[in-house]
Amino acid sequence: MTGSEESPSFRLAYVPGVTPAKWVKVWHERLPDIPLTLVQVPAAEAPELLRAGEADAGLVRLPVDRDFFSAIPLYTETSVVVVPKDHLITAADEVTLADLADEVLFHPLDDVFDWAAPPGEPAFERPATTPDAIELVAANVGLLVVPQSLARLYHRRDLTYRPVVDAPQSSVALSWPQEATTDLVEDFIGIVRGRTVNSTRGRTTSARAGDGRPADGRAAASAGRSQSGKKPRRAEQPGGGRQQPAAKSSGRGRQARASGSGPAAKRGKPRRRS
Repeated sequence: MTGSEESPSFRLAYVPGVTPAKWVKVWHERLPDIPLTLVQVPAAEAPELLRAGEADAGLVRLPVDRDFFSAIPLYTETSVVVVPKDHLITAADEVTLADLADEVLFHPLDDVFDWAAPPGEPAFERPATTPDAIELVAANVGLLVVPQSLARLYHRRDLTYRPVVDAPQSSVALSWPQEATTDLVEDFIGIVRGRTVNSTRGRTTSARAGDGRPADGRAAASAGRSQSGKKPRRAEQPGGGRQQPAAKSSGRGRQARASGSGPAAKRGKPRRRS
């Protein structure tokens, strides 16, 4: 490798609330020689970061510009309302938007929901961020509807949440620029889709680097094959026949011999056992 060449690496952006740990773990197991760098980015800034090439792919919230980005939806989150622990809403297991009609609901500037008409009473101002809105909820100023992962991310001991059954929902997807579908992006696609290492569409570091190691890691099996690709023959006896396992010996240690060869064929009737 010359000094001008860069070692391969993969940069994965992810937005708040998304936990990429399980996919990162599989990446390290399958491609240990290729570093994966995590880049946390606010949800609203993720598309521009990917456009600028500052990450190879991202775990983002839908929607995205499908004219520019490819996207694989991964899951849809439950929407919840964050409330103080002593709020009346905590008496219910779940609520509807109608139950929140008389409540002050915050609509932060980084809200991940595309509300056609935000429910509830409007707040005196829009908080700049979701964490700012959480602080206001803790101060008993109003309530906040968010995806469940954000309620967990910004958890406070004095707050809790309840599912909102008819609220908009947020979906998380793996997204990347269509014109930048690299081999490493394909590798990560295979991981998030649950493909095995032996998948026909799977790829591995060793196969890509051309180091001669088997792509599926079965080095021992491949090493036993001849250069022609055939399995090695079993050991043969000097006479040309394949070696067979020895027959069980009798009490006196005699072994069974092949019929028609050697002195064993001329022996008389076997003695009766006493």
